[in-house]
Amino acid sequence: MRTEDLIKALDADARSNAVPLRLAWWMATAVAAVIAAVVFWFTIGPRSDIMIAMHTMRFLSKFVFTIVLAGTAFALIHALSTPGASTGRAAAWMAAAPLLVIVAVVLELFAVPEAQWGTRLVGSNMMICMGFIPLIGIGPLAIFLWMLRYGAPTRPVLAGAVAGLLAGGLAATFYAAHCFDDSPLFVATWYTVAIIILTALGALGGRLFVRW
Repeated sequence: MRTEDLIKALDADARSNAVPLRLAWWMATAVAAVIAAVVFWFTIGPRSDIMIAMHTMRFLSKFVFTIVLAGTAFALIHALSTPGASTGRAAAWMAAAPLLVIVAVVLELFAVPEAQWGTRLVGSNMMICMGFIPLIGIGPLAIFLWMLRYGAPTRPVLAGAVAGLLAGGLAATFYAAHCFDDSPLFVATWYTVAIIILTALGALGGRLFVRW
């Protein structure tokens, strides 16, 4: 029996009376969102002028990027944790969030004078961004790594990395409500760095804890 066939057989036996995998992932994501919300609320919370900021395109666009990232990562990690599931389409959709960010950056470069590009990119909360997105996302990442053990991923390092992307997208969505730096230049740089930290931790977690 091939290794993948054995994994499918073991997974089917273990799951005969268990919660369906898709439902389990939705439940785990809901728990992860609650954990992220609690950490966010009791650490930094939303920005003081959030009601005003909500009427600006730059502020709202941050949530478009982060929610699309989280949504596409959710679809891919579900596919990766399901034995025999096709991952090609879900993997292709992972390009959506980066493409949206690239488009926004190009529009920003046209809309803002060149002399302001550096200021917009560096922003005023660079270190806070790189610290708090991983902090908010570490709890959700632990939940998602645990969920991968509930499934049967044949590529644990890749699955762990996608778990990090999902945790990063979720954490960045909450952090965006606090962040005063709304420029796509800032988001494309420092949100990405912070999410890469969680992605690397997820890949490491997949290697160490998600095994067959």
